[in-house]
Amino acid sequence: MSGATTGLGIELEKSTPAASQGANMEISISRQDLLRELTATQSVVERKTTIPILSNFLIEAEDDRITITATDLDQSIKTSCAAKVKKPGSSTIPARKLYDYIKLLPDGDISIKLMENHWIQIRSGRSNTKMVGMARANFPQVPEFPQSSVTSIPAASLKNCISKTIFAISNEESRYTLNGALLILKAESLAMVATDGHRLAHIEKTGETLSNVSGERKTLIPRKALSELQSLLSNTDAETIEFAEDDHTLFFRVGHRILTSRKLTGQFPNYEAVMPRENNKFVIVRSEDLMGSIQRVAQFADERSGAVKVRLEQNEVKISSSSTDSGESEDIIETPYNFDPLVVGFNSSYLIEFLKAIGNSGEVRLEFKDAQSAGQVRPEDADNEYKYRYIIMPMRI
Repeated sequence: MSGATTGLGIELEKSTPAASQGANMEISISRQDLLRELTATQSVVERKTTIPILSNFLIEAEDDRITITATDLDQSIKTSCAAKVKKPGSSTIPARKLYDYIKLLPDGDISIKLMENHWIQIRSGRSNTKMVGMARANFPQVPEFPQSSVTSIPAASLKNCISKTIFAISNEESRYTLNGALLILKAESLAMVATDGHRLAHIEKTGETLSNVSGERKTLIPRKALSELQSLLSNTDAETIEFAEDDHTLFFRVGHRILTSRKLTGQFPNYEAVMPRENNKFVIVRSEDLMGSIQRVAQFADERSGAVKVRLEQNEVKISSSSTDSGESEDIIETPYNFDPLVVGFNSSYLIEFLKAIGNSGEVRLEFKDAQSAGQVRPEDADNEYKYRYIIMPMRI
């Protein structure tokens, strides 16, 4: 398989002599440290694969550190931690088996040793286990983090942008350019936008100072990478992350961990064209009240469409649904409304996902033009440093 190119623009390494692979790798490592890094990387490992090596971790030991790499050819995670390296070297170990086994060991030091024929011996206290590994030479080469055009992005801002948009990414494989979110970097701001064609989430954070960004830098990040990034950002104390890209690959350095992802190609839609500009009828309601009403009423919505009817009348919002199978339901929220009456239908789960994303607290503003035009929902918080908008196409009801 040497020389074959795969998803990430990765080259599978050519065989190297056993000696340079460190045929007798031997290390001692704290179970807690090892488990923490295995937990961070195991989600990338390919579960069902026709290429067996992708079910393995690559473990490399030198200079009192071990590096752990996992890849599914679309993305990879590389992480490291301190270890006592008695003999430097490298090996690949079945990822799920290693992770599940290390989880079951008691705390303390673990000794890992590479034996003949790629077998791995793992000792901990009175436990002694041998696992069947594979040749390191078969493990795909993962792209190296570039040294140029690296941008530092505030970790908290990026994490918030992901959580406010990731749920709006399309699940339809055929809509390729909608299978990710668009990151928009400017010298003083970062924004993220995602859409599945039925709804669109857009968030912008101003007042940032981003290095190596002139004009506007747009990058389409696949959903899988955003999900991994979200997990890495939730488990780091780092205040900033480093972002870089080359022709094929996106790179994110989060603390001592590096995530790489194959780029999504294609043109993201012109989202600015669908941003509502004449939604002059609005109502402000408590998020908690709206969430409760929608969740109750949605129990009786048509199962396939999940459609609920939102009726705006003098000083009240009526939310209702009905289906021949389950019955009908209506909830009324009293709140100031002084515009013409309006009835509009929405997919209930789209509204619920937005309310969950904002933490179901405070107030939200629902803005409408008419029953046929896109509605806009946003948090009613004038002081917020984030500008967050959620646009939903209406349903025929």
